[in-house]
Amino acid sequence: MSARDAILAAARGRSLLVGALLTLVFTGAALVSLAWTPYDITALDIANKMTLPAPAHPLGTDHFGRDILSMIMVGARTSIAVALVAVGIGMGLGVPLGLAAAAHKGSLLDEVIMRGNDLVFAFPALLIAIMITAVFGASAVNAIIAIGIFNIPVFARLTRSGALSLWTRDYVLAARVAGKGAARISVEHILPNVTNLLIVQGTIQFSLGILAEAGLSYVGLGAQPPTPSWGRMLADSQTMISLAPHMTIFPGMAILLTVLGLNLTGDGLRDLLDPQLRRAGR
Repeated sequence: MSARDAILAAARGRSLLVGALLTLVFTGAALVSLAWTPYDITALDIANKMTLPAPAHPLGTDHFGRDILSMIMVGARTSIAVALVAVGIGMGLGVPLGLAAAAHKGSLLDEVIMRGNDLVFAFPALLIAIMITAVFGASAVNAIIAIGIFNIPVFARLTRSGALSLWTRDYVLAARVAGKGAARISVEHILPNVTNLLIVQGTIQFSLGILAEAGLSYVGLGAQPPTPSWGRMLADSQTMISLAPHMTIFPGMAILLTVLGLNLTGDGLRDLLDPQLRRAGR
């Protein structure tokens, strides 16, 4: 598909446009927070604690008088960084494992890889985080490790499934006849043809990573104070929801809209990159 066709297809995909817009808003907020926030997130102003949204503080303040907009901007940076690195870990380790398993289908290597995936799937990210923090302590780094470990079998299974259907194709058989080894065929012929699947799954795992980071921070296993996190903001505000509901509403909406944006982006990319869906839409 040409670049022009891709742009036109993207324009027709409302979910992709809406999702990309939401994702860009929160990604932009995270990037801007690297250089500027409306207020210093470590500055306490007890005299103005739990104030409602107003021109001075568009989203109000929390129980310490900190600006919630600034907290959400920096919290976006934390959530996106954790989810992005965790997805990178899962993809970086899971894809090679999936390619190796597909290339040696039915062998001992395939069995070991897939049973290892089953073992990891038996432990949710939260449980993995609890085990890691019990040894090394709670931190954003340990949250990344826990979410990343959980992502490995996801990408390994997806890659293996997509690769298995390609190993019987004529161009792969021709490469084998030409004397290419399994590793070279996997890199040169299999991987490029499963990239679309990996891109779509990557956006989905990215959204799940943000949810997982928020959940881990909510129970105290993610980013630690004074680093802002959307999940910790929710945890801190739960006992004050009747007094200052905005402390809960705005971090919750940030999580909701970011995850929604990423899911819509994933759906739009699937429609854009899947040839069968493109033909059906014509």
